[in-house]
Amino acid sequence: MDLVSRIQRLPIGKFHYTLLVVIGLGWMFDAMDTGLISFILAKMAEDWQMTADQKSWVVSIGFVGMAIGAICSGGLADRFGRKTVFAATLVIYSLATAACAFAPNLTWLLVFRFIVGLGLGGQLPVAVTLVSEYIPAHVRGRFIVLLESFWGLGWLVAALVSRFVIPDFGWQTAFLIGGLPALYAIVIWKMIPESIPFLINRGRIDEASALVKKIERQCGVQVYEIFEVKPVAEKQNISFSQLWSGIFARRTLMLWLIWFGIIFSYYGIFTWLPSLLVKEGYSIVQSFEYVLIMILAQLPGYLVAAWLVEKLGRKPTLAGFIGMCAISAYFFGQSGSVTEIVIWGCLMSFFNLGAWGVLYTYTPEQYPTNIRAFGSGWAGAVGRIGGIAAPFAVTHLMGMPNGFSYVFTMFTAVLVAVAIVILVLGEETKGKTLESMGL
Repeated sequence: MDLVSRIQRLPIGKFHYTLLVVIGLGWMFDAMDTGLISFILAKMAEDWQMTADQKSWVVSIGFVGMAIGAICSGGLADRFGRKTVFAATLVIYSLATAACAFAPNLTWLLVFRFIVGLGLGGQLPVAVTLVSEYIPAHVRGRFIVLLESFWGLGWLVAALVSRFVIPDFGWQTAFLIGGLPALYAIVIWKMIPESIPFLINRGRIDEASALVKKIERQCGVQVYEIFEVKPVAEKQNISFSQLWSGIFARRTLMLWLIWFGIIFSYYGIFTWLPSLLVKEGYSIVQSFEYVLIMILAQLPGYLVAAWLVEKLGRKPTLAGFIGMCAISAYFFGQSGSVTEIVIWGCLMSFFNLGAWGVLYTYTPEQYPTNIRAFGSGWAGAVGRIGGIAAPFAVTHLMGMPNGFSYVFTMFTAVLVAVAIVILVLGEETKGKTLESMGL
């Protein structure tokens, strides 16, 4: 039996859940960092008397870094390993976040936020690729959605830090807290194994065999001393043209459109939500509390998506959650009371983050091993362009009469378009092995 098949036949147990938790905590720190800036910005804008355009640049410059980081880290992960790049990106964005606390002016803050973006954008495609390559096909979707659920925990931590730290200790302290995850790189390096398909692809066969045997012993299954190696990809060279050749062209187009639309809407909504609520007349503390409630709704969204993704499949679950998020966003923009804001905000959060979990399942399933991280990285990078554009679109619309309503009508239209793209261009991948999707 070949090495990849031996990994895929393992019963789900302690090894898989340990992998999920260790990588998931790294994912949580990524989300915490992303969430912190949305809360910090509301207070920082007051202290520094920032204009709307300056606030937009603080958000957008991070997405410029994310786009570059996603492109570079995908290729680096396919060359140097998933684990190495995962740990390195965490260190980069954590230390850069801590440096933001010492920024003397807006220029230096933008420099540090760009570096933060490099790390944040690079980490997630690599993380999901690594987990995907260790989890058997019949539960892979569920595990990736559960991995994505750590994003909700990260935003929850960010909201709690912001609520109880920023008002009393200042936004600089919140940035310093965001630097602590750099220490977690030690845990990642010691506890996460390297990808078996990656090791095979790089010719490190003996290392891959020893690792498979070690994991088999941990899982209590028969250990094979004699092994065979099947090529995990026909091509060893990574090329951008591979993403647009043959069957991959349709998949790449679909992923790029989905990622652009969902990042445009998600970061446009949630990164700006505290500031939008403040602009609507709510206090900083009130806006933090309302967003905290909405963030709590993310967690059941992940759990429902994790169940549906293996029952209904990736395509209907992703399209359905995005469609329901579009409806919720529309009514959120029409809300005239705190009750309506909280209810529609919770539903918007529930469906949007559930969709994210499915998207992270769906993306690596579109490519074979040799370009999986590379292709996933490019999809994420194109999506970050949406993150760059969203702050400026929000700023422009909020300056108009009934701007709050216009902002969320725009997000509704974008999300509806994304749902249509999935239904028209998407293929169902439930239950298929990763390598079969590359054929």
